[in-house]
Amino acid sequence: MSAVRLLVLGVTRRQQPTHGYAVRRELLSWRADTWTNVQPGSIYHAIKQLTLEGKLRTLGSEGGNRGPGRTLFELTPAGEVEFRERMDTALTSVDMEELGAGIAFMDALPRAEVIAKLEEQRARSRQIRDDLLGMVGDYPGRYEPPHATDLLELWSGVFDNLTGWTAGVLTRLRGGEYGMADDPAR
Repeated sequence: MSAVRLLVLGVTRRQQPTHGYAVRRELLSWRADTWTNVQPGSIYHAIKQLTLEGKLRTLGSEGGNRGPGRTLFELTPAGEVEFRERMDTALTSVDMEELGAGIAFMDALPRAEVIAKLEEQRARSRQIRDDLLGMVGDYPGRYEPPHATDLLELWSGVFDNLTGWTAGVLTRLRGGEYGMADDPAR
């Protein structure tokens, strides 16, 4: 999955109608370039590609004092479908970029749906951790480097941390923290 596509869809969805520079400015204000592969060029490329695929629609341009006007975009129904599909994938992912992109827009979904997806993600993280730890006794084998055990312990620690982090987010969600799409106040 491309975290860039989800981020562009999500920001466009949240701000629509919006223009490419506003999407870029928003993502850079989140410092998304430090936790994803999002770069200015990839943002504009995703906008162009999503428009060609019919996921974004152009609405004309917004006038500017300097230079040509900026093209305004909004999500199409197909863009909304892709956003939802990518959110489902991202919230169950153990890939940090994907999961981070999903967490960035989790408030766009109903609370129970996010909780269910994150429970699935936590179970996956825990299983990967346990599988890695289960392999420690088999290393080093005849052909593995002697430090393979250290790598297994490193990665099991990463997944242990992810499991604990997800548990904390789930506790906060269940406690009513974060405004979600189905909250009455929204």
